[in-house]
Amino acid sequence: MEGPGPKGVGALSPDHIARLAAMRRTYEYGGLDEVDLAADWLTQFQDWLDDAVGAGLSEPNAMIAATASRDAVPSARTVLLKAVDGHGFVFFTHYTSRKGRQVLENPVASLVFPWHPIQRQVLVTGAVEQIPDVESDGYFASRPRGAQLGAAASQQSAVIGSRAELESARDALAARYPDKVPRPPTWGGFRVIPDSVEFWQGRPDRLHDRLRFRLADGGAWVVERLAP
Repeated sequence: MEGPGPKGVGALSPDHIARLAAMRRTYEYGGLDEVDLAADWLTQFQDWLDDAVGAGLSEPNAMIAATASRDAVPSARTVLLKAVDGHGFVFFTHYTSRKGRQVLENPVASLVFPWHPIQRQVLVTGAVEQIPDVESDGYFASRPRGAQLGAAASQQSAVIGSRAELESARDALAARYPDKVPRPPTWGGFRVIPDSVEFWQGRPDRLHDRLRFRLADGGAWVVERLAP
């Protein structure tokens, strides 16, 4: 067993370690065969997203977005997919947040849709671009007023003194903008333009199915099976 962690941080008890080691489940939901795969990644993604919605998953559009700084220091968090088409996957954030700064410094990202209840994942990699302001304006205007005020009040990822400080900023903005809340210039959308979209289906004995659409040289998409 490894020694204790950083100063002030202990180690898990042997009982906790044993319980973690014993946590496992059998994946028997189904399989994924090449003959059943859609002709393109977007159609396959839409089919699986529909399945996730139909299965009643909580927030099926939630995805883990991993980015890295200019110096290759990684970070990851859960964000919500708000649009997808043949050009890519769109999410919204503050450009000055940690992920926003990292994307602007190093415009690549990876996404994971962790649809555990139906034993599926979708994994995406690709370049990232900032979407046009008019598209960010349109989405911001469609958000509930509370979400608009929250976005405008928060200096996302900055250290703050208390929750009261955040709520006070929100209340001040609510008084300032009793009707339309303008989109903050530092808030908007990013599009992940995929060069790889992998569809992962859990299978028994950890022999999972992994079929990947990969953008090859010349611009054609190829389908590859990956070892689990």
